[in-house]
Amino acid sequence: MSANACRAALVLIMLTCFCCLQTVTTAQRAYPDALRRDIERARDRVYPAVVNILAVTRYFSEGRAQRAPSGGSGVIVTPQGHVLTNYHVAGNSTRITCSLTTGETLEATVVAHDPLTDLSILKLRADPKRRFPYAPLGDSDALKVGEYVLAMGNPLMLSSSATLGIVSNTRRVFTDFTQTEIEELELDEGETTGLLTRWIQHDALILPGNSGGPLVNLNGEVVGINELGGSGMGFAIPSNLARQVLQQVLKTGRIERGWLGVTVLPVEKLGRKTGVLVSSVFPDSPAQKAGIQPGDILLSIDGAAVNARFFEEIPLFHQKVASLLIGKRVTIRLLRGGKERTVTAVTARWERARGEEEEFREAGITAQNITRAMMVARKLATQRGVLVTGVRPGYPFDSARPNLKRNDIIASVNGVATPNLSALRRSLNAAAKSGGEVVVHFRRGEEHLVTVARLTTPPPDTIGGELARPWLGVKTQVMTSELAKAMDVSEARGFRVTEVYPWTEAGKAGLRVGDIILAVNDTDLEASRPQDADELRRVIEDLSVGEQVQLTILRDGKVQKISVTLEETPASGETARRVRQKEFEFVVRDITPMDRMENRWNRDQKGVLVVECTMGGWANLAGLRADDLILSINGVPIADTRAFEDVMARVVRERPKVTRIFLRRDGRTHFVFIEPDWAKLLP
Repeated sequence: MSANACRAALVLIMLTCFCCLQTVTTAQRAYPDALRRDIERARDRVYPAVVNILAVTRYFSEGRAQRAPSGGSGVIVTPQGHVLTNYHVAGNSTRITCSLTTGETLEATVVAHDPLTDLSILKLRADPKRRFPYAPLGDSDALKVGEYVLAMGNPLMLSSSATLGIVSNTRRVFTDFTQTEIEELELDEGETTGLLTRWIQHDALILPGNSGGPLVNLNGEVVGINELGGSGMGFAIPSNLARQVLQQVLKTGRIERGWLGVTVLPVEKLGRKTGVLVSSVFPDSPAQKAGIQPGDILLSIDGAAVNARFFEEIPLFHQKVASLLIGKRVTIRLLRGGKERTVTAVTARWERARGEEEEFREAGITAQNITRAMMVARKLATQRGVLVTGVRPGYPFDSARPNLKRNDIIASVNGVATPNLSALRRSLNAAAKSGGEVVVHFRRGEEHLVTVARLTTPPPDTIGGELARPWLGVKTQVMTSELAKAMDVSEARGFRVTEVYPWTEAGKAGLRVGDIILAVNDTDLEASRPQDADELRRVIEDLSVGEQVQLTILRDGKVQKISVTLEETPASGETARRVRQKEFEFVVRDITPMDRMENRWNRDQKGVLVVECTMGGWANLAGLRADDLILSINGVPIADTRAFEDVMARVVRERPKVTRIFLRRDGRTHFVFIEPDWAKLLP
């Protein structure tokens, strides 16, 4: 090739490269321009519907209602002015105002709260004919990982802000660190959320104050309601779930969901791809009445298959149950012991986890209705009664003796049952009109106590006492003169029985709660003051285990004699046999009669109690906890520590990939799966 030809070829190559460079540069400029236009279009469509929420929130502390300012974000979703926001923004609020992007401020009323999804629906107060700018709800199921989204709201109360990010995950669920159960998020008001939600995870910056604001796609549609964030991550409630809540509220004015009463786990660890594993069954629930048991594999409900291979599918199961009509009879197909069977259940209403709470200023307490979930969590025998959530120092119920304390349950006032807050309010109002004296029956654990309070002047002290060895098998309180007068037994001195432990000689002898012990072996008891609380214990300690004592009691206004054989105080957990499982690194002990009594277990309850679980050990990593009651291991019942040793020796020999532990925890049953690395654990 000649020199001229070479020069010509070089020029051609340079021109070609220059044109390519120009094309790339133009494309690079065009890309941000297109993105900017998409952002502007989305902003213009949704931004006018964003609201800044300021609220006055009521909360309860130290026996009184208190208030504090709070704030968050929301978005108008109907032309009539309905606003979607978080429950943790608007819940328990006594006043809500919304500021529009125009600067206009309007009061808002609550249409409905839904703690289970952490959503609230508000309505702007305005002329009924007024039409508001509103944002359309998009299809959150259509979101893709990597898609651009805008987070709009009021971070740090800096109103009407927007940030840009991408979708990181479209079906995020939270599990505990052992990945053995769904981790529900606790809201500020004590409610929990998360059973129905697969959050949209994104990295658009959100800060405190963004809660309740919209997550927006570049089409200008709301695809989520931002709920929480931190460390560069944000989480939003999917718009499709929010749409279901909104539509039901607009149609009926409330949220209603079906409930069967089961908690479930994925089946992947069982080597299955279909069905869901029943982990726990609520007492007196539709599932229990239908005969469903922990360990069952649910296959279908009302003809529709139910599957949860992974944790991400658990919310879909709960959504399916929630969609069932209340009171509907549904057919449930399940697998038990390798055999299919069919049961029928009638769906109940899904109740809120936390009961309504109120302040009773004249008594100096705050109190709460007891929900079904609270009854199970607290191991209560009944929902009837009102839970004391706080006692105000120096007020009547604090000055009474015995004084009421947090977590006591008020059963009646002046002989009238108080199953709920309304009944308690009526009783206290009636007492205030008739002189102010109230006789309060309340439960503290398994004790049934009585106290007298004056809504003006509190009475002197009264103290209860626990008996030592030898053991009478009861708990008591001193009969003060005030208590005796209130019970119309003004001459009575001694001790009122507040609890009779089950399966004791005292119970067999017929001793009852409410009996007043006047004498032991014809020795009169003189207790009538708080400082006399130890008199009965001292009298009993002077006797012997196995000795029969004659008690003089006052029952229903009549003096009676009852003979009771003294027992030895039940063994404590400290004296029970213990076994350390070295491979999985946890310790268990035998359960004692006192364990059975105090935990309301059956008298023949079997199992071993976890007393220690080494941090970082295999059991700890799997989610085993102290105070778990182990009922079976790999399907083999565990009666005591010796049975536990035998089963665990077999586990170590056979080295199964998964060791399945069935246990009782906080009033419910549960499964824990231990998956050790046997190759490194054993030679």
